[in-house]
Parts: sequence; C-alpha cells; structure tokens
Amino acid sequence: MEPDLFTAAAEERQEKDPAASPLAVRMRPRTLDEVVGQQHLLKPGSPLRRLVGEGNGGPAGPSSVILWGPPGTGKTTLAYVVSKATNKRFVELSAITAGVKEVRAVIDGARRATGGFGKETVLFLDEIHRFSKAQQDSLLPAVENRWVTLIAATTENPYFSVISPLLSRSLLLTLEPLTDDDVRGLLRRALSDERGLAGAVALPEDTEDHLLRIAGGDARRALTALEAAAGAALDKGETEIGLTTLEETVDRAAVKYDRDGDQHYDVASALIKSIRGSDVDAALHYLARMIEAGEDPRFIARRLMISASEDIGLADPNALPIAVAAAQAVAMIGFPEAALTLSHATIALALAPKSNSATTAIGAAMADVRAGLAGPVPPHLRDGHYKGAAKLGHAQGYVYPHDLPEGIAAQQYAPDALKDREYYSPTRHGAEARYADAVEWTRKHLRRKQP
Repeated sequence: MEPDLFTAAAEERQEKDPAASPLAVRMRPRTLDEVVGQQHLLKPGSPLRRLVGEGNGGPAGPSSVILWGPPGTGKTTLAYVVSKATNKRFVELSAITAGVKEVRAVIDGARRATGGFGKETVLFLDEIHRFSKAQQDSLLPAVENRWVTLIAATTENPYFSVISPLLSRSLLLTLEPLTDDDVRGLLRRALSDERGLAGAVALPEDTEDHLLRIAGGDARRALTALEAAAGAALDKGETEIGLTTLEETVDRAAVKYDRDGDQHYDVASALIKSIRGSDVDAALHYLARMIEAGEDPRFIARRLMISASEDIGLADPNALPIAVAAAQAVAMIGFPEAALTLSHATIALALAPKSNSATTAIGAAMADVRAGLAGPVPPHLRDGHYKGAAKLGHAQGYVYPHDLPEGIAAQQYAPDALKDREYYSPTRHGAEARYADAVEWTRKHLRRKQP
C-alpha cells in the first residue's frame, strides 16, 4: 500500500486499539491459508499464490486477474491478503472515486518504481464495472506491458461490464458463494479469536442458524450482524447471544424453515399450489418465506419453470419463456436483486390462465408406452433415404402434407395398436381455446377417408 498521512494515522490507531475497527475488518485473513471458501482458487501454483510470491515462474510472471463474485465472497479480502503477503508495491483504487487521472498516476509511479528500484507494482481496482470504456482503456498499456499486475474486482458479469481487450489480457477468476459451513467456520473463529470477540459471548445453535440465514452466504454481512448482536448482549450483561437479541438487533424475524427438512418441501409445495390456485398473494408470501430463509434462488426458479408447463401450459404459452428468463436472470445476478425477478415470474404465473393438459397428455402417452402399447412405425412413415429402403416398402405411399391445399394429410401416423388414441384434451382457458379448435379440426381431417 501507499497510504497518505490520514490513512497512516488511521492504521496506527487501529493497531493501538483493534476494537476501533469493525469486526469484519479485524477478522480479515492474514494469509491465503486463512481464507474461508474459494479453495478452487487457492491451489498450489494458482494465480493468486503466484501473486504473493509462491513459486518461481521465471520469465512467466504472474498474470493480471479479474475477481468476479457476489458481495461478501472475499474479493477484497483476497486483495488484502496479497497486499500484506507480497513483496511487491501494492496500490489500491476504487472505481467509485478514481478516474483516468488517478490510474495514470499509478501507472507512472509503477514505471518509476520498476526502472528505479526494480520493484513490481500490484494495482487493486475495486468495482471495475463502474469504470467507463474510456477509463478501462487507460489500463490496457500498463497491463499489456506488465507495468502493473492488475487485480480487479467486480460483482457484475465481466463479459458485459469489462471491455474485451482487458478481459483477454487477464485471467478471469470466479468466486463461488460461501456455503453455510464456510460462514459458520468464520463466525466461530470470530467468537474465539483474540482479534475478534475473544470468547466474550457464546452463540447458541438456534441463533447461529438464524445468523446463517441472515447472511445468505455473505461473510461481511454475517460478521456485521454478529458484532451488533454481541454488543447488544454485552450491554444487557448476557454471556450468550439469544435469538431474541439477534432479532432485535438486526430487525429481522427468524423464519422457521429448515432447508434440508420438511419445511423446505412444505413451503415449496405451498408456493406451487398457490400459483396453481391463482392466489397471487399467498404465492408471494411463500416466495418471501423462501427468500428470507436463505433458499437457493436457483431452486425456486426451477420450481417456477416446472409450474409453467405443469399448471399453465398452452393456456398462456408465454408463461414458460417468462419462467426460463427468470431462471437465467437469477443465475446471473443472485440475491438480493434476484428477489425482484422471482417476484416478477411468480406474479405472472399466478395470474395466468391455467391448464394441465400438457401434463395429462404426456402422462397418458407414457403410461401406454410403459404398458407395451408401442408397435412398429407404419411403413409409409419410415425412413426412405437409404439404399434399399424402397424394396422394403419404407416411405412408400407417404403423402406430403405441404402438397395439399389444407396442409394436412389424412393418413395413419400412430402405430396400429394406438390408432385413434387421443392423449391431448385441451381446455378453453386463455390462449388454449385456439388449440382446442385446432385439435378438433385436425383430428376430423386426419380421420376422413382418403380418396
């Protein structure tokens, strides 16, 4: 780091009085081995380990990296560890406050440090997605010529928010959301570690479980809530953090919901049944319970996609594209913004006209197949493109529907065992009314006698 006078004074105060810093800052890992989660990025020989000087790549120096992941997964922490462990000059900028002028000043300083002292520079740029194209362009010469080794952090998809030339000159490292076990380990370390709460309070299991739900895989949020709740407990003269104290502190009621137990399936079932019953308000209630309990948004999105075909189907053909688009958006943005997308899709599905005809149709067809009602494909429908097919009678007598004025040929399509079997029974709800008319007309024409 290259701190100014005020930064140096703040750091000196924190060293004399560690409690002056937030718990999340005090508990930052000091080495890569202390980092929680992201083990796929910390293997021997990984770019991050090479940045802190582990290994010797010879002429193949460490690459610039872009760290992409949700908030609270450790992007800033990893940069902090590199700053403490590396023997390189380390400079930090935030795209929120810095511009091209500041970037150029860092690059000029890096070139002087390399030329004058042979010291390499690592530049950590937080929130790089906030930089405009021109601002990102200003980084290219330094990264390409390795005047600086760039560590850039972003919560946005870099394929949309980072210019292609910069992406091609850097390694993209994707940080995964922290698991509950990752965050639990961090909380327990913070409770006992001298840098943290040093055993001043205990965290009962039910309070810990609720704290994990509140965190939602965000380590910073977990430690912030723990610190606030611990302070409230100590003010009351208590030696452990009760669930009521945590709820009062973070103003968030504990949701009785076990993601691995019955509640997980009960609430998910209630969500789908409320959508099926067109009760949009009940559906939103159960959706909110799942979100507040820390349910995986991808699980919710998958249930909505199933509902779109199972309960709505052709009554509103747009329901499935809406659900699929929601699932894709959820995978890209994650919580908390994904709650808006899931609400959008849930409301659309709950208020859509309903039909389970697609569900019953494929169910009836599969039941016949399982019962052995299959039979050979009619000869005139078989493949006739290979040599010798005509001698076998394949494709002979097939009528090409496009050659007929009405575009439909009265010929047998199903095997003999299933001739005239009807699986699809359309409703007249919403858009499916036109399918009901279409299937009635086509069946009538398919069964008319051929001339």
